[in-house]
Amino acid sequence: MREMLISIRFFLRFYDKKLRFGMLDEFRIGPRGNVFKNKYRCYSSSFGALSETKSNDIQKGGKVILPPSALDQLSRLNISYPMLFKLTNSNKTNRSTHCGVLEFVAEEGIMFLPYWMMQNLLLAEGDLVLIENCTLPVATYAKFKPQSTEFLDISDPKAVLENALRNFACLTKGDVIAIQYNNRQYELYVLEVRPQDAVCIIECDISLEFDAPVGYQKQEVDSAPEQTTFGTPDVKKAIEDYMKENAEFSAFEGTGFRLDGRKKNTKSKKNEFDPSQVKRGIPNYKWKVGSITYNRNNTKPKVEEDDPSNNFSAFKGKGQALRKKRT
Repeated sequence: MREMLISIRFFLRFYDKKLRFGMLDEFRIGPRGNVFKNKYRCYSSSFGALSETKSNDIQKGGKVILPPSALDQLSRLNISYPMLFKLTNSNKTNRSTHCGVLEFVAEEGIMFLPYWMMQNLLLAEGDLVLIENCTLPVATYAKFKPQSTEFLDISDPKAVLENALRNFACLTKGDVIAIQYNNRQYELYVLEVRPQDAVCIIECDISLEFDAPVGYQKQEVDSAPEQTTFGTPDVKKAIEDYMKENAEFSAFEGTGFRLDGRKKNTKSKKNEFDPSQVKRGIPNYKWKVGSITYNRNNTKPKVEEDDPSNNFSAFKGKGQALRKKRT
């Protein structure tokens, strides 16, 4: 009997120590914590285990798919919402990023990531990735650098990016994210985010800016030559030379003579070129190289109102009767 009491006391002391030091947490007996930390085998959305719809949902955003056991563990912890996670390459601890969760339908021990996220982490299919929950501040500013000049072909890139970021939960400085638009994929490098290097972008008012794309060259505009009403000075000189060579007859030019034989003090007028008298046509701004345009003068001639022949009016005048009226 005495030996039984001693064994019971020893068991109670051992149980009390494990309870105080939290060693029974693995059996879900001890106090709850707020840390979720696990390792999973990672696969891209195009691996083939998911449906086409779910694969597209992962690829166009920044969220992952976890197994149901992860949801069971997270529900037992005192964590903040929305659920945000930090992903770290188990082999290279300096490669990390942040993400949200889309669903908890993956097989046990497996998680699915967007392919661009695996490229940022330098992961291959089936590599181990460390995932742990985290809390991030709300974003206020983000700056992106497109990785191709094709991004400039989008008419409203800011609206396209705002719409694409709805599928993301957070942003990390140094990541290269991928967005989908018009059946094409555009990659954007995250240059800067505020207030920290990793931020949450769920239901926030964020200011977006763009840097010049990779490979973009600014076109240098040469200083335009001096312009006049007739173009450059060379064009004006060419017009003056042409007008002088093809000067037509001008009446009452030359010197005058008097009847008494004396010379009249008259000076001949010089045939000077007046640029204001040259009529310039209106250029056709819609003209294209290789096209021929025929300009015809289809204006109707003006009718002079004083001409009596043009004042004809039908059914006017006095009528005549064959029989004269009796008086």
